[in-house]
Amino acid sequence: MSEVRPTSPLSPLPALIFSSRWLQLPLYLGLIVAQGVYVVLFGKELWHLIHETPTIGEQEIMLIVLGLIDVVMISNLLMMVIVGGYETFVSRLRLEGHPDQPEWLSHVNASVLKVKLAMAIIGISSIHLLKTFIEAGTLDVLPLCGSQAAFDAAQVALQSGFKGVACSKVTAVGVMWQTIIHTIFILSALGIAWTDKVMTGSSSKREQVAH
Repeated sequence: MSEVRPTSPLSPLPALIFSSRWLQLPLYLGLIVAQGVYVVLFGKELWHLIHETPTIGEQEIMLIVLGLIDVVMISNLLMMVIVGGYETFVSRLRLEGHPDQPEWLSHVNASVLKVKLAMAIIGISSIHLLKTFIEAGTLDVLPLCGSQAAFDAAQVALQSGFKGVACSKVTAVGVMWQTIIHTIFILSALGIAWTDKVMTGSSSKREQVAH
């Protein structure tokens, strides 16, 4: 068994360049703070759901629940960036053998992280698109929020004691563009995954030729 030679110390300039990776540490710490903000937001939305359940309809409950799922998925994306990004670009977390080590972290690299982030973004976009499709049922039925007709409808709803949705937040053009953007996200993720597969295959062939 060959002995592992100790790494020779770096010269000043390479050491400075390599140490500059720690400048990313405040960025990841900031994302942890953002994670805490999303926890507070989730708590507020959950309290709103529990408190308003007796007075709102099924569609409003579904939209709030989808909003909670959206917060969870964004939180998962943040955690993936924090843990995977720090492990890949800053320093090893040394979680080998830890019972709670994420399965994907054992083989994470920049390419794998990009693919996983793309898939997470597609999931978040899917939740937003589903919310839009649910709200699209109010197209041509309720006035657009922010318009004078919506303001008048809200006044009538308040006077009558109605606590449901009095205006629509979506337009036909908005639904179309959101669908197009979601499709672009899917195509982009497929492109990233295909590129990663090609690069991995090329690296494997080079290693086989070298051996």
